[in-house]
Amino acid sequence: MVAMTDARTALPADRPLTIDDLGLLPDDGTRYELDDGILVMSPSPVAGHQAVVLHLSMLLHAACPPQFRVFPGLGVAVNRSQYRIPDIVVANVADVAFDEHSVDGPPVLVVEVASPSTAIYDRNRKKDVYAKFGIESYWIVTPDQEKPVLAAFELRNDRYRLVAEVRADDVFRSELPFPCEIVPSALVAGAWRQ
Repeated sequence: MVAMTDARTALPADRPLTIDDLGLLPDDGTRYELDDGILVMSPSPVAGHQAVVLHLSMLLHAACPPQFRVFPGLGVAVNRSQYRIPDIVVANVADVAFDEHSVDGPPVLVVEVASPSTAIYDRNRKKDVYAKFGIESYWIVTPDQEKPVLAAFELRNDRYRLVAEVRADDVFRSELPFPCEIVPSALVAGAWRQ
């Protein structure tokens, strides 16, 4: 992951960037996020990563009650200078507004499928941003083919607390935002098959 601006764009250099400025960027498959007005760019996820996102999205979709929606790759507008694109967003549609690009208001769950280049960022900076925004649950999936892990955090007193860390064939039984069962090894099964 790289934080930088591209001189070829017409982005302002004299102030922090805002969500409105993201509309000036090309639709080129790059994930453009904002971290306190600083542009954060990351490449499109690889096929194995996307397969894990798809498997988990399908599991969540099958378990979610009608008032919730599961959105892979939908942006989260934290504020005008803080914009994130988690791998999966689960929102209570009565509590947030959303359009084709983002949800405006705290979703009930965000999920990041960590890659080696984002693992530290996901566990630190993103976790802090999501907690301050009031997102109840935050999951990080480490899609290691041999030792996959799902770490689940829940918001308590404005900070995330680790409530579960399941590995390989262990079963994660979530209560928030709704009951569902997830096995990390099932998420990665076949994800990197050629």
